[in-house]
Amino acid sequence: MATSPPFPTYPPGPEGLVLRHPHWWQRRWVRYGALITLLALSGLVILALVRRQTGTEGFLVGLGLAMLPVPWLIAAFRWLDRVEPGPWRNLVFAFAWGACAAALIAIVANSFATKWIATATADPASANTLGATVIAPIVEESAKAAAVLLVFLFRRRDFTGIVDGVVIAGITATGFAFTENILYLGTAFGTDQLSGDRGIASVTAATFFVRIVMSPFAHPLFTTLTGLGFGVAALSAERQRARRVLLPVCGLLLAMSMHAFWNGSSTFGEFGFFAVYGAFMMPVFGLLTWLAIWTRQRELRTVREELPAYVLAGWLGPAEPFALGSMRARGTARDYARHHHGRAAARAVAQYEAYATSLAFLRRRGRQGKAGADFVVRERELLDELWKRRDVARPALEYAARAAAPAWPTVPAASWPGYGYPAVPYPAYNPYRS
Repeated sequence: MATSPPFPTYPPGPEGLVLRHPHWWQRRWVRYGALITLLALSGLVILALVRRQTGTEGFLVGLGLAMLPVPWLIAAFRWLDRVEPGPWRNLVFAFAWGACAAALIAIVANSFATKWIATATADPASANTLGATVIAPIVEESAKAAAVLLVFLFRRRDFTGIVDGVVIAGITATGFAFTENILYLGTAFGTDQLSGDRGIASVTAATFFVRIVMSPFAHPLFTTLTGLGFGVAALSAERQRARRVLLPVCGLLLAMSMHAFWNGSSTFGEFGFFAVYGAFMMPVFGLLTWLAIWTRQRELRTVREELPAYVLAGWLGPAEPFALGSMRARGTARDYARHHHGRAAARAVAQYEAYATSLAFLRRRGRQGKAGADFVVRERELLDELWKRRDVARPALEYAARAAAPAWPTVPAASWPGYGYPAVPYPAYNPYRS
């Protein structure tokens, strides 16, 4: 059990002063300011490029139609991330990077490469095919993977496993697909305006059916393979450097390959697109969906198995590991707190649940020898955060445990699934106990 308080990382001087000061470019506000400026400028440039290509009316039509799948995709990834919810700022960054920076890189690089190939070969048709099946997958997947890499490197505490990689990658790809759909749908609308086509026979309707109805998950599906590689790398020990590098690279290569196969399906004959869609895309989508849900259930099992140790140490109540290991009980606890104490109490319970989940994952990595050098400090930080919210969270979680398992008052904690520890009386809190 950790007892060391989270003192500063830098060694103090003889009079208690910190010896090192971060350079100006290492300050948080400088990094955040530079990142926000970069994304804002990228957004303005991509807005101007898309509007110039589609026209104002086409842009507005494309924007309205492209918005339709976005809430559903984000809701799906947020549902997947509910066990240990990542900070909103990470998700906002991922979506903004995909919609602005990655989309800008893709438009500029794809256009330049295709024109260069057409000029070099004097064959525009072959250049377009090569651009769609080779250049676009490499450029687009690399641009989207950059967001996952940045979160992996600079928000390491928030990136602890497969679900985090899948969610960040999926949200980034959702943003990218949103911008790309505006461009495609707006261009299709402009084509229909020139040709006079209307209704179901129009290019806009066909584009909407293929991109919004049939395959809104296409870009998220490709990029989640990259996220999967980063997620498995996050589970590796820090000393396994080769694995931590090679796994994301393998995931990126798989994403590029799948993207290229999908883009090339139109060259496989009259029904090539539908054959690839039914025989390849849907099975892979189903497999990755199953893997994500299985991983989510595995995370809940980790919570049930790791937190009882903190019950024995006096940090958690006997009912809490059971309640925290059930999404239904978690929701019941938040509802109980909201009903009796208001929204602020419900937020405190939600934060308590998130911190407790992070604590369980941290302990699992520590037992497996995969925790970082700051394990003790991080563990104590999480325990302190839990203790600050105990007065509101503990009654709510005890109520939720009873509601989820009515026999709880008469059934010892040791008999619940995942409990490998003997039941002991709950000791009084001592902030410096060992």
